[in-house]
Amino acid sequence: MLRQFMHTTLRNLLTIWALATSFSSLAAHPNLVITEADVAQMRAAIQQPGRFSDAFHKMQTRVDKEIAQPIRVPVPKDGGGGYTHERHKKNYQQMYNAGVMYQLTQQAKYADFVRDMLLAYADLYPTIGLHPKRKVKAQNPGKLFWQSLNESVWLVYTIQAYDLIYNSLSQAQISKIENQILKPVALFLSEGQPSTFNKVHNHGTWATAGVGMAGYVMNQPEWVEKALYDLDKSGKGGFIKQLDVLFSPQGYYTEGPYYQRYALMPFVTFAKAIDNNQPQRHIFEYRNGVLLKAINTTIELSYAGLFFPINDAIKSKGIDTSELVAGVTVAYGLTQAPGLLDIADKQKQIILTGDGLKVANALDKHLEKPYPFSSIAFGDGSDGKQGALVVMRSQLGGDQALLFKPSSQGMGHGHFDKLTWQYYDHAEEIVSDYGAARFLNVEAKYGGRYLPENTSYAKQTIAHNTIVVDETSNFGGDVDLANQHAPTLNYFEAGSFGSVSNAEIRSAYKGVLLQRTLALVKLPELGQSVALDIFDVNSDDKHQLDLPVHYQGQLIDSSFVIDVNTQSLKPLGQNAGYQHLWLKGQATPESGLARVTWLNKNGRFYTQTSLVSGDETFLFTQLGANDPHFNLRNEQAFIRRVKHTSNHRFISVLEPHGDYNPGKEYTLGATSNVQTLDVHQQGDLTLVNLKMAGFSYLIVINQDQKPDANLERQFTYNKQPYSINGRLTVYLLNQGQDK
Repeated sequence: MLRQFMHTTLRNLLTIWALATSFSSLAAHPNLVITEADVAQMRAAIQQPGRFSDAFHKMQTRVDKEIAQPIRVPVPKDGGGGYTHERHKKNYQQMYNAGVMYQLTQQAKYADFVRDMLLAYADLYPTIGLHPKRKVKAQNPGKLFWQSLNESVWLVYTIQAYDLIYNSLSQAQISKIENQILKPVALFLSEGQPSTFNKVHNHGTWATAGVGMAGYVMNQPEWVEKALYDLDKSGKGGFIKQLDVLFSPQGYYTEGPYYQRYALMPFVTFAKAIDNNQPQRHIFEYRNGVLLKAINTTIELSYAGLFFPINDAIKSKGIDTSELVAGVTVAYGLTQAPGLLDIADKQKQIILTGDGLKVANALDKHLEKPYPFSSIAFGDGSDGKQGALVVMRSQLGGDQALLFKPSSQGMGHGHFDKLTWQYYDHAEEIVSDYGAARFLNVEAKYGGRYLPENTSYAKQTIAHNTIVVDETSNFGGDVDLANQHAPTLNYFEAGSFGSVSNAEIRSAYKGVLLQRTLALVKLPELGQSVALDIFDVNSDDKHQLDLPVHYQGQLIDSSFVIDVNTQSLKPLGQNAGYQHLWLKGQATPESGLARVTWLNKNGRFYTQTSLVSGDETFLFTQLGANDPHFNLRNEQAFIRRVKHTSNHRFISVLEPHGDYNPGKEYTLGATSNVQTLDVHQQGDLTLVNLKMAGFSYLIVINQDQKPDANLERQFTYNKQPYSINGRLTVYLLNQGQDK
């Protein structure tokens, strides 16, 4: 123990000495994301025509209008979305932009604006306590903002603004700004809130980034060390630990795409500052380049420009968010990957940094190439083995994506939706996920925070497209319990026949095994792909099983008669999200094929054809019950219900078809083409006979889950020999002559 203590102490002393030595040479400013060398190149670029010059002049026009207005630094009063909250957000953004303008134009008016605002904050900050709208039970209240997360964001931007105008300040001004605002904020966010600063979570990421960058600017090497390795420099928390724990080896962030996007900004910004100040740390090479992988993963987790809305996600967020713009810009500066230019072009934003200049120059030269979106399984957890998030894509018959979610809980922002799925086609969401119940920064809606319905509905299992057992959510809705368990990804394969994946979980419900196989299967003869879903439930006791499909569009038709409630509506249940669903109708289709068709706003029809045995009830629901403040969107679903069963297999295929054009007044192909859907099991092989539009297909899935299984098999079907070498193969059994 003594030897370990002495070794740790020596390491800390050597690190601090090395940092202090390197810091002593950092008299030059700016020294964070933008450096002196960057500024020289940027000043030359704004004199030439091109995207960078255009972006500069656009920002200069905006900043000139902003600095002409009186400086307002109000006493904090409002929660998220309120005037003072938004004012302080605008202030740090305006300070940063004005700082950039000062560096590029060398005009004193821009530096004076930032200086005067910082001095106003220096007068205000010592006079205020914790924010009046802080949550009573919250452990991370702010002073300028209701939560310290926003205070950390304020520091990340403000310390860069200060760095950009540092050389214009007198020693007295530097002293006041540092001692009365910047240092107090940095100490408040670190030593003042150790539970947040040391936390391995996006709140901790923002805090460590702000404090660490402040350390570089104000020559505080100890702050940098604490930001990197925890307040006690043990490595149990801090920025490096966050890189170790929050990302999988492939760069997937455990809270999902929405928070991966949000967390990218502090990760990338602080990493860029580290790289500029201490390149010997090789921060972008850490964990085999996990940060650069995280940027590409964030892109991959999008469809039609929007992020897949899993967990607590706001569905309107996409690749044009400022965080991913910054990430793509830095990544291109390091890699010059032409696919990143394709994303940058779609983002339509050039940021005024050295890397932003590289992006602008490359786009001016038309060096971009299409970003290579792919079908891929992103392992979850720091080891990549805590389940996965699976993306299947197809370009056959249009741009399609199927998202399969056998991932971990995603901490407090995670939803109880093990083995759920979403489906997209022709730039629209078809089988949907609710995302978060929140009106971001709309103060009238619960202060812009997550609504109570986020817990009572959006997080609950029934809000998602997966099995609900006995009208209770996965893990009984217990986040701490859910965080201890993740599904097992048994396999994923993408090839010429399409993509297929299988996953299972045994802990979501006691004594119940849930196992799902999803495939996005290419049918080239029909010029389209279909989504195949096989969900197996095996349990020790008998249960009620509900499998919802939340769809986007207008219900058009069904192959069975629905008993519709036209006079009055009742909630489907009492809790676990069921209390928010109006029961609009129900039916029990006869044994065979049960079809439900809806029309999406993209003008395409979608039919789910299910293989039923006469014991399934279809419940048609609309969201909005027990919602006195109209907080929930009125979305629709149908739920397949089976009662008193211990083992059941849900089988269905989702088929896009047809074209509806109200402008030109025509409708084509409004009815399903599925004629036959049969499923048989031969040992580990699942054989699906799918007949569509006269074409008969044999879809074969190898479910062998033994380690290092030999996937090459010979088998017979209808007395004919066949073979499979891999997880998925498709045979055309005829030439389409059977109508």
